Amino acid sequence: MTCSAGASPALRRLGQVEYEPTWRAMQAFTATRGADTPDEIWLLEHPPVFTQGQAGKREHLLADIGIPVVAIDRGGQVTYHGPGQVVAYLLIDLKRRGYGVRELVRRMEQAIIDLLAELGIAAERQDGAPGVYVAGAKIAALGLRVKGGCTYHGLSLNVDLDLAPFSAINPCGYPGMAVTRTRDLGVSASSGDIAEQLARHLLQALTPL
Repeated sequence: MTCSAGASPALRRLGQVEYEPTWRAMQAFTATRGADTPDEIWLLEHPPVFTQGQAGKREHLLADIGIPVVAIDRGGQVTYHGPGQVVAYLLIDLKRRGYGVRELVRRMEQAIIDLLAELGIAAERQDGAPGVYVAGAKIAALGLRVKGGCTYHGLSLNVDLDLAPFSAINPCGYPGMAVTRTRDLGVSASSGDIAEQLARHLLQALTPL
């Protein structure tokens, strides 16, 4: 028996967890999953960490501010994770869902845009720059790895994290890119509450073709 294409991903709420063990757990999950392995979404936060994508250039790390840098296997350049940022990792079998990584990225972005609209924030995509933006400032970053038709890594949404560490990098490889967070846009909801709302929108967005 194989897992139904229409089955919703299982939600796992992990709390605040260290970056590298979580990354290794995603790799292990993906390496050992089979046709009957349900998809999962992991909701979590990380302690302060910079992550550098597999094609990332060290020049985008502008200063050493004492935050560890982890070189990883997702796409994209460098970004920052920290407490107060909602992270959702999507462990998805694309073959079973019937669409490719570009469509998955579109659906992830749309889930964030729809969530922010629900919170009274007008957000949008930018051509050639994956993620979600509010008045030109990045509020959510995306980065995926696809292996054997299955994804891991995912997205991060800035809620009430300290934005200062972004000044030590070129966010996602873009010098001078502004970043923002929901707290600065008039939303008082906690990262935990917003994580639950994001999960609901992601589950709606990840329906099969």
